[in-house]
Amino acid sequence: MTRKATALNSGSPSPDKSPGLPIETMDKPLEIIYRDESFIAVNKPPGLLVHRSPIDKKEKRFALQMVRNLVNRHVYPVHRLDRPTSGVLLFALSPETLKQTSALFQTGQVTKKYLAVVRGYIPETGTIIHPVKDVRDRFLSQKERQPTEKRPDSVTGYVRLATVELPVCVDKYPVTRYSLAALYPETGRRHQLRQHMKHISHPIVGDTKYGKDVHNKFFARELGCHGLLLSAVELRFTHPATGKPVTIQAAPHPDFALILNRFNWNIS
Repeated sequence: MTRKATALNSGSPSPDKSPGLPIETMDKPLEIIYRDESFIAVNKPPGLLVHRSPIDKKEKRFALQMVRNLVNRHVYPVHRLDRPTSGVLLFALSPETLKQTSALFQTGQVTKKYLAVVRGYIPETGTIIHPVKDVRDRFLSQKERQPTEKRPDSVTGYVRLATVELPVCVDKYPVTRYSLAALYPETGRRHQLRQHMKHISHPIVGDTKYGKDVHNKFFARELGCHGLLLSAVELRFTHPATGKPVTIQAAPHPDFALILNRFNWNIS
């Protein structure tokens, strides 16, 4: 599905927002999107850290503590999402469930689906097989801290869902193109999707580390979108206690949904 958009109205640049939690979401409780006797999952907003981190030593709000307060018991994050990434965040309710579910992640028995807005027209479908550079974090395990050259290739599948062509010059071309893509990471390295999109020259819009600043500023100035357009929308796995399939879905964050609506991209 390709859309040609009408010219955008120019406006005054919007002030940069903090990379932390947006003010309008700071006091809102997390949305619970799944819960049973073993798990609880929430729709993490962009800007929220999963747990305490040296990324921002002054930050007082973390998904881990917020979920713990919601259920009034200890919870255990099964996986992580980067601070600017929104979407499905799963917690186990016991150490044993954590161990069982972590094994599913490590052996590739969990299907993860993300939506991303990327620069240019990404190919219709493909698989990226490429090592991911090390991202320093003292919370990583010793295995995760191995130098890049010792790591196996990381794997990401993708499918192009929609495209748009804007009659404006953002970079060096008279028109500007973007794609909506579904991303399916088969491995789970930190910043994998962001690095892989950069590797194939289709960086994710709003990515201040691996993206293109000129496109990030264009989305902020003209479209009012200041964040990373990457959202974890679905998680599928076999329940370790019941043996039944589990599908957990999260709607894209409102800022992401704004872009979908602006470009007439229907993901239903």
